[in-house]
Amino acid sequence: MVEKILLANPRGFCAGVQRAIQIVETALAKFGAPIYVRHEIVHNRFVVDGLRQKGVVFVEDVNEVPEGEIVIFSAHGVSKEVERKAARRNLRVFDATCPLVSKIHSQVIRNAKVGRDTILIGHPGHAEVEGTLGQFVGAAECSAKIHVVANQDDVASIDIDANTPLAYVTQTTLSVDDARDIIAELKEKFPHISGPNSEDICYATQNRQDAVKEIARQADAVFVVGSKNSSNSNRLKEIGEKQGGKAYLIDCADEIEPSMLQGVKVVGVTAGASAPEGLVQEVLKKLSIGGAKVEQLGGVSENIVFSLPKQLLT
Repeated sequence: MVEKILLANPRGFCAGVQRAIQIVETALAKFGAPIYVRHEIVHNRFVVDGLRQKGVVFVEDVNEVPEGEIVIFSAHGVSKEVERKAARRNLRVFDATCPLVSKIHSQVIRNAKVGRDTILIGHPGHAEVEGTLGQFVGAAECSAKIHVVANQDDVASIDIDANTPLAYVTQTTLSVDDARDIIAELKEKFPHISGPNSEDICYATQNRQDAVKEIARQADAVFVVGSKNSSNSNRLKEIGEKQGGKAYLIDCADEIEPSMLQGVKVVGVTAGASAPEGLVQEVLKKLSIGGAKVEQLGGVSENIVFSLPKQLLT
């Protein structure tokens, strides 16, 4: 029987997610439905379904958007080719790309333009990685190449001449520990490789990973509120497991099964950066039915706010 619930802090929405959702809701209020969004605005089923009910149409290809209509690019960013397609269709674009992802886009574009090969540490197929790849390819003016590595084994298989100018960047939602190990491997294999001036993994990802480590050390099981296609939520689950306990990734309280709580006295709860706080509160309500007390751990205070596109504010 659960006796105590440890609530991670910080958890849930980050500034980039808040900005992306606010861009969609502001566009709906200003222009009315339908509003088109290329890809899920953020990777959370409840957020996407809620916006869909308000008149948002989610598409995977901007060619699905009627000419001249409004389209919003998701928080994960898009490739140069997607930007060009939107321009060819005369679409009115509002870009909800997280500013921290945009910073990485700027880095890879600079690399491409000076002919510097780039290693992108990230998960192949993820929307953010696809967008970053497309920014590099769309900006390359010579033979520079971009390579994706997901783990240390991938590093071993890369074949790049020792004299080739080389840099690395990372997906913003990686495990901080895993990325550190991969970067160390890259530096050992390519001593001349250069990196970003500051860490690419976003502050919110790092803060949530630090918080889940703290609760996982004390809990018998950890519940991470987030959708299955959320990279940062999956990393939180993995970190919880690495601390030696059980960890579960759940969309909502309804997914908690009695078997998950067998022999569990202390439960940890956190949420991915795209999970609404309301879902967390429903989980707490279900877990505390037997009288378990909720203890919120101290953590880093986040007060970063990203401004909306100027076009939406006029």
